[in-house]
Amino acid sequence: MTVLLEANHPDAETVSMELCRFAELVKSPQHFHTYRMTPLSLWNAAASGMKTGELLSYLNEHGKLGVPMSVKRSIEQAMNRYGLLRMVQDEEKLLLVSEDAGILFKIAAYPSLQPYLTATLDSRSAVIDPAWRGRLKQELTRLGYPVEDAAGYHQGETLPVRLRTARADGTPFGLRDYQRAAVDAFYRDGTRDGGSGVLVLPCGAGKTIIGIAAMEKCGCATLILTTNVTSVRQWRDELLDKTDLTSDMVGEYNGGRKEVRPVTIATYQILTHRQTKNDIFSHMQLFQERDWGLIIYDEAHLLPAPVFRVTAEIQATRRLGLTATLVREDGCEEDVFSLVGPKRFDMPWKRLEQAGWIAKAVCSEVKVQMPSDIHERYEQAAARDKLRIAAENAGKWQVLDLLLKRHAGEPTLIIGQYLDQLQTISEKTGAPLLSGQMPHDERDRLYRRFREGKLSLLIVSKVANFAVDLPDASVAIQVSGSFGSRQEEAQRLGRVLRPKSDGKTVYFYSLVSEHTKEEEFALNRQMFLVEQGYRYEMIEASSLQHTNTGEQSKAVSVT
Repeated sequence: MTVLLEANHPDAETVSMELCRFAELVKSPQHFHTYRMTPLSLWNAAASGMKTGELLSYLNEHGKLGVPMSVKRSIEQAMNRYGLLRMVQDEEKLLLVSEDAGILFKIAAYPSLQPYLTATLDSRSAVIDPAWRGRLKQELTRLGYPVEDAAGYHQGETLPVRLRTARADGTPFGLRDYQRAAVDAFYRDGTRDGGSGVLVLPCGAGKTIIGIAAMEKCGCATLILTTNVTSVRQWRDELLDKTDLTSDMVGEYNGGRKEVRPVTIATYQILTHRQTKNDIFSHMQLFQERDWGLIIYDEAHLLPAPVFRVTAEIQATRRLGLTATLVREDGCEEDVFSLVGPKRFDMPWKRLEQAGWIAKAVCSEVKVQMPSDIHERYEQAAARDKLRIAAENAGKWQVLDLLLKRHAGEPTLIIGQYLDQLQTISEKTGAPLLSGQMPHDERDRLYRRFREGKLSLLIVSKVANFAVDLPDASVAIQVSGSFGSRQEEAQRLGRVLRPKSDGKTVYFYSLVSEHTKEEEFALNRQMFLVEQGYRYEMIEASSLQHTNTGEQSKAVSVT
């Protein structure tokens, strides 16, 4: 079930964009990239509308050797399992049904499933307790039997929402073609199998607009869950700017405000807050505060475990996940699939770049040598301390200084993991440091100054990884990261992907200490973006001293 892609083939970029619809990138050395087709990747492909024959035809068309019969059978078996079991509503009963007469008998023998099946009507249908709708889907997915949920959803509290045809400032506004296609893939004309699922689009593609358009389709009270207070306020601003909702209809629910209104925007942090680890999650009651007809999970790949547990219990409510990547470093992608819904739409990053909807990006990894004294300390350090020593390598300052001179005057973000390192950079550059310790009003003030062009350099911690709208940022320099997090790499590149009015290229640099564990983590971080068609240029730090402003070193290799 492995696919090897020739990285230097002239069609490699186009083929990689199609491969990511049904396979996962495993590794990406210079000449061959390795993809693997997994049951989950094939189920997501089936859920998004890809047919088995279409997938096999694509592999046969582009493969050098054709598809082995054993692989063909495995693909057919996995994809045919999606939809083999369906949940449907029959009057007052919630049923698990299958056209395969023997499948229900087979799964009923699993001890872990028996508590969820209350009765068997015949060889093709069984009655389910509605309270276990989510848990049953979760367990069946774990056992390799993904369920197509066509039981429908309750309407919830009615709330008409209308998209404006012009923004508040008078400029015309309308959905882009791919945004409309994403909403249609989720809603499915209001049929019983429409109303749950995940839409995957890159940062800068307008996922918030897609969520708002889904609200218009559903026309019901909506609970929006997102990552931080900045994101809450951006959702609120977009709702008031692009719909006919009034300010008294949109509430914020976070550490500072507890407003429950027909549209309520809350943070994951407030929902999972408790005084001690043995206390209850007191704010989880928000899920029952109103008769929500739709719940939107922003950055769905970050869903915390307690929210998963509540989501398992509210499967009769429509659920929309929005994300730039389905990658979860904890391996819980199956839970997103079973509880929020399968992937309904996936727009490759490079396709949007080619259409001009996101900026063209050049990604570079800059190899930085360690001064001898730091390298000696690195070699003697315990394994758990090595990454931080490499990440905070003082040799990165000289490289950073050269990059800042190369892009002098351009709107630039310096992004990092460790506050001590970022504080030192702030002191050396004179640029402000924005971190999670800073009050939200001060963060918003700095973001506003950056957007207005009054501040061209901003240093940000991981608090700015998500949902920060800085449309003019054209350079991002990553000085350290959270281990090998692919999702973080994607989010940080996303900070500069908003299309620029002059169509100019944006630059994303990762500073990596040479011959250290940081190199290994950097390779893993880059894999998701390579899957999307991006290439990382390898730059030796010494070469930066010989280039003028705006020049780029030639690629040495592709990771």
